[in-house]
Amino acid sequence: MQKTTTYSSSKTYDLIITSMLIALVFVATMLLNIRLPIAANGGLVHLGTTMLFTAALLFGPKKGAIAGAVGMGLFDLVSGWTLWAPITIVARGLQGYLVGKIAWSGGRGGESLGFNILAAALSIPVMVAIYYIGEAIIFSSWIIPAASIPGNLVQNAVGLALAIPVVAALKKTPYFRN
Repeated sequence: MQKTTTYSSSKTYDLIITSMLIALVFVATMLLNIRLPIAANGGLVHLGTTMLFTAALLFGPKKGAIAGAVGMGLFDLVSGWTLWAPITIVARGLQGYLVGKIAWSGGRGGESLGFNILAAALSIPVMVAIYYIGEAIIFSSWIIPAASIPGNLVQNAVGLALAIPVVAALKKTPYFRN
């Protein structure tokens, strides 16, 4: 009976953390964004990417993927970017997974500054490519989606620049110390 209680409370705790990460990504995307006037489809620069990177680096690939996909996908659904929601769910879910998988590889647990930066940097071309292909399908053009690339790169660069010091600081707190 004791194992069931421990397992159950562990699952509950896991669900709470994952839900909080989804909410943090959603709120950071919703409240802190700048719409770019660079093309017909525009684009956004927001702090949701910072929270996606932070979630994946602190908690690993599964939570990073869920937080990115659900948090930013939900943002798209409620903020007028509904057409982009399926692309966002795939792009940001995969991005969160890749960041967490690389940063947590080899038992690192997101502790290596170099691997954390590498993880986020390697996820960026994947995210950009998925949005590019998705937009190419939406617009029936391989040229129109190119206008979104600079905004996506800026958004990811800002996310990386902010998440790395935040993660480094949080890793020093008692909660994240091994």
